[in-house]
Amino acid sequence: MKIINHKDFWAGMLFLVFGAFFAGEGATYTFGTAARMGPGYFPTLLGAMLMLLGLLVAVGGLRAGATPETVERFSWSTLALILGPIVLFGLLLEPLGLILSLLMLVGISSYASHEFSWRGACYSAAFLIGLCLLVFIYALGLQFQLWPSFVGV
Repeated sequence: MKIINHKDFWAGMLFLVFGAFFAGEGATYTFGTAARMGPGYFPTLLGAMLMLLGLLVAVGGLRAGATPETVERFSWSTLALILGPIVLFGLLLEPLGLILSLLMLVGISSYASHEFSWRGACYSAAFLIGLCLLVFIYALGLQFQLWPSFVGV
C-alpha cells in the first residue's frame, strides 16, 4: 500500500494514537451506563470516536483517488507560539487577572498564524473575553480575579 496523501495519513495516525491513549486511560475508570455515567464513560467513548475518525482519515490518505500531498517540515516556532501562551496564561491568571491574561494569550498566539493582523487579534480577544465573562463569571458564577490587584477594580 502506498501513501498518496501524507497529510491525511499522518493526521489519521495521530488521531488513532491519541484516541487509543484516551480510550485506554478512560477504561481504567468505572464506565457506568448512559443513564449513570461513570468517570471513564466520556474519555473512553470520545477516544473510541477519535480512533474511528483517525482510521477513516488515514484510509482516505491511502485511497487511489486521494489528492497527492506531502508533509511540510515541522515548525517548532509555531508550536511554541501556540503552547507557550497557554502556559503563560496559567501562570499569569492569578497575578494579572482574567482579562489581561486572555489579552496576552490571544495577542501572542495570534503570531502563529500566517495571516496575522492586529485587527483580527483584537476581534478574537474581545470575543474570547466576552465569552469567558459570560460563561465562567455570570453563568457559572466562578470567582476569577478580573483585573490585577494593584488596579483596585
